[in-house]
Amino acid sequence: MRSFTETGTGVSRVMIGLAGWLMAGSLFVGIMAAQQPAPAPAADGGQSSLQLQRRDEGVTTLKTAARLVLLDVVVTNGKGRPVKGLKASDFTLMEDGVPQMVSGFQEHQPLSPEEIARAKAALVMPPNHFTNYDPEANDTGAITVFLLDALDTPVQAQMYLREQMIAYMKTVPPGTRIAIFQMDTQMHMIQGVTSDPEVLRQVVNGKRDQAVISPLLGGPAAPGYVRERMRQDFLTQGMQTLAHYLAPFPGRKNLIWFTGSVPVTVYGPGFGVPFPDISSFIDDFSKTTDVLTLSRIAVYPVDSRGLQTGPVGRGGIGRFETRQFYQHGDLDDVAEATGGRAFYNTNGLKEAIAEVVDTGSNYYTLSYTPANHTWDGGYRKLQVKVQGESGMKLEYRRGYYARNNEAAESRHIAELESPRRLLPGQPVRARQSHTMEAAMKMGAGPVRDIVFVARVTAPQETTKLKGDEPLAKGDYLDKSFRKDALREYKVHYSVSAQEMRLMPTPDMNYHGRVEFVEVVYDDKGEVVNSKSTMAQLDLDGASYGQMMQAGFGSDQTIVIPAKGSFFLRLGVHDLSGDKAGSLEIAVDQIKLGAVGSAVAARP
Repeated sequence: MRSFTETGTGVSRVMIGLAGWLMAGSLFVGIMAAQQPAPAPAADGGQSSLQLQRRDEGVTTLKTAARLVLLDVVVTNGKGRPVKGLKASDFTLMEDGVPQMVSGFQEHQPLSPEEIARAKAALVMPPNHFTNYDPEANDTGAITVFLLDALDTPVQAQMYLREQMIAYMKTVPPGTRIAIFQMDTQMHMIQGVTSDPEVLRQVVNGKRDQAVISPLLGGPAAPGYVRERMRQDFLTQGMQTLAHYLAPFPGRKNLIWFTGSVPVTVYGPGFGVPFPDISSFIDDFSKTTDVLTLSRIAVYPVDSRGLQTGPVGRGGIGRFETRQFYQHGDLDDVAEATGGRAFYNTNGLKEAIAEVVDTGSNYYTLSYTPANHTWDGGYRKLQVKVQGESGMKLEYRRGYYARNNEAAESRHIAELESPRRLLPGQPVRARQSHTMEAAMKMGAGPVRDIVFVARVTAPQETTKLKGDEPLAKGDYLDKSFRKDALREYKVHYSVSAQEMRLMPTPDMNYHGRVEFVEVVYDDKGEVVNSKSTMAQLDLDGASYGQMMQAGFGSDQTIVIPAKGSFFLRLGVHDLSGDKAGSLEIAVDQIKLGAVGSAVAARP
């Protein structure tokens, strides 16, 4: 016996068996094996470890709270090469000059080319097939983020930067995880985190990565302090948005910020005030630097204007050099506050990228509980030393604020983790799953608790709604797009059921509920369309066993505007076990008109 009851806003058909599960042969076996956890060793010669967790009722339990400081450290030698193989005993960590005891230590390195090659050989995906399974997953490894700051970068400099990025992508090391963002008056995601070099090359050569004329450059000239204040506000908000996107990713994020300068707002009448009040982006620690620190983001500012020369003329050189000195000092301050390093006075932007990727991907994480238990909000300076060869350089954040406002910290962290509303116009369920909301957040990494393959297809032809023609049931396309040319995308899910939890009944039948969710985002992170479908599974023992071996499939559709830069996020949610799987696809990576075929493993 097998039965499926569809509820919610979409129409779905769940298919059990090898026809529904598109991963054939050794690929299916490989993915199933990869999901199997290693058996846990039994405690005390086979006795259940649960017995060790029993609490004596007559014992008073004392609870203590300890604050843990996490510090990522990059170590390079005199030639600028990463220093590997250090031990915890090689590090000396001091806070305000007082030695601290390192309680946690871990070295992080990228996967070797041989490891990546072996992993990729096991998985070959046909066109328009996408999966959240990653045979080379290195979730604690570093992520490199390119931020193209168009607020104060002239178009010529942006075009040169694009040329340098194209050149770098031709030689990007295998397995390097990269995301690309662009900042004008808002933060735009050009490409989410990916280690696929072909995808990265297509992005930097495509339409998504285009030069932007900043509204703060050219046009009617606004007073300097107004223009700088506007840029500071745009940039602060954009950096916070970027930190929200990157917070769910574990490990270090190396943010290469291609910019011309840090915005500094000058107040006062100007002439006659030798030292006017200055409000600078780098001084706004409570709004920006703390967010970047919590998200483990190290900033590497790169002056995208390259090597510059001063104007010829009386006094020109002196003013130019003074301005450059302070601008580069601001870049150094941003880098030092977050554990990065600044690059300027160089046209070798490709080489700067390669250096950040190489050194920033090899790092050590130190953790400790401060000996000073007085949390008065004061700034505490950190100093790290390493024993060994002379000439070693260390990159790490140089301090933190010892705040004691736990409520504010909880709100701060909750803001980093809070998902935006995904389904506009759709009734909110009485019990929202934080697991699924987080899994469907734009820019978040693939969630792999439930592994699936999605075949996504769409026709070349577009359609338009006629007059007041209603949308398909369950379609929540934003009103601003309803007069535009649209394209219907078909999504076939092929889902592994091994991590799902179906509830058995005394008659040995199994029951569960599965949710399929599709969300379309624009490049600013706004929801354009969304759809959610529930499937009730009621299986007899034979059908349940077949599903555990062969998986199951489901077909969904969603409408996406034909013009624009959009991202499609797909998710599968097992409501009984509250486990999810998700992935994100740049819509322009979907080949139009392709029918697709079954997934096969490389022999």
